[in-house]
Amino acid sequence: MGNRRRPSATNTTTEKPDPDETNPEPAKPNPPIRPAKIHTILKFFSIFAIPYFYLLFSHYKIEYELKKSILINAFVSFFGFFITVSMIPVASKYVLRRNMFGFDINKKGTPEGSIKVPESLGIVVGTVFLVVAILFQYFNFTADSNWLVEYNAALASICFMILLGFVDDVLDVPWRVKLVLPSIAALPLLMAYAGHTTISIPKPLVPYIGLDILDLGWIYKLYMGLLAVFCTNSINIHAGINGLEVGQTVIIACAILIHNVMQIGASNDPEYKQAHAFSIYLVQPLLATSLALLSYNWYPSSVFVGDTYTYFAGMTMAVVGILGHYSETLMIFFLPQILNFLLSLPQLAGIIPCPRHRLPRFDPQTGLLTGTNDGTLVNLFLRQFGRKSEKTLCILLLIFQAICCGFCFFLRWILTGWYK
Repeated sequence: MGNRRRPSATNTTTEKPDPDETNPEPAKPNPPIRPAKIHTILKFFSIFAIPYFYLLFSHYKIEYELKKSILINAFVSFFGFFITVSMIPVASKYVLRRNMFGFDINKKGTPEGSIKVPESLGIVVGTVFLVVAILFQYFNFTADSNWLVEYNAALASICFMILLGFVDDVLDVPWRVKLVLPSIAALPLLMAYAGHTTISIPKPLVPYIGLDILDLGWIYKLYMGLLAVFCTNSINIHAGINGLEVGQTVIIACAILIHNVMQIGASNDPEYKQAHAFSIYLVQPLLATSLALLSYNWYPSSVFVGDTYTYFAGMTMAVVGILGHYSETLMIFFLPQILNFLLSLPQLAGIIPCPRHRLPRFDPQTGLLTGTNDGTLVNLFLRQFGRKSEKTLCILLLIFQAICCGFCFFLRWILTGWYK
């Protein structure tokens, strides 16, 4: 998260006592946050819902029991959306009381730039997500014991990441520690993982390697741990403007759901179908709760999501990529995040000076953002396309995210039968 500035602590030991301290004025209550932008969120959802439900109900012949299980999960997630929408205003009051707020740097110099914006509201989303996932498991779980162990391990990893993300929001840990946190959170899943550790060799390389399948063993689990580290931190550093962190998560989650339905419909392997169904069971609650958060985080943002949300969202998508055995496809969905990471690498590695907030410059007179020389995709877009308003810039970045996800589907269609 880079679009907010936390208030600095004051040194009470050097300040002179206030003469009016004996008769302090009563504290003014914080104004309520803006209402949720439900209509905007419905537009986002309708773009995804039409192709998703068409594939689920009409295009593919999916078994009744599996389809029923997916619909039950969607129904529980639907309630999770409304619970999250109703919980965020309540939680905002509590975090403001604990001085967990920030100021929107991209609105500095305007009246909105001086408003205390509650942050770390990702803790609400993560909590509701876990409740939805556990309730679904209780009411509708038909898998065997091996899958049940992995499902619970996945929830444990996500829960651990939510906790560590909230600790980061409270303590503001340095970057070198942030890189270690996802590795720790991924341990329950890596320890309980009972799936294969093999990869399919691309057909053009089979004559040179002499193998169709290669067993990587412990190297595959190391790769899974690194995948968790990348996904959590890549969402966290591709940030800085209202709605970007949640918006990119929503688009990737939609692409993951469509991909899972397509793989279930095109396969005859029950185990393969179950793996993608498990991915759906986790991503539908992620999408529902993220849409609820987006209704408050969309421009102009009423709340900040905090590192809690970015870590939670990244870990959840890494977990479903691991359980669903489609990490290659997941990485193509993350193309903007990969590009942003490559642009950020010189500053993150200390080769180039890295400021605390690598944000564009805001002009309060025009309300437009100007790109700086910092290595982020946000600044690159502004340098390439010129000055933009914060809302327009976010929409452009989300369109680019959707184009990359669409490119992934096109690439899979082109390479099917030739590459693998």
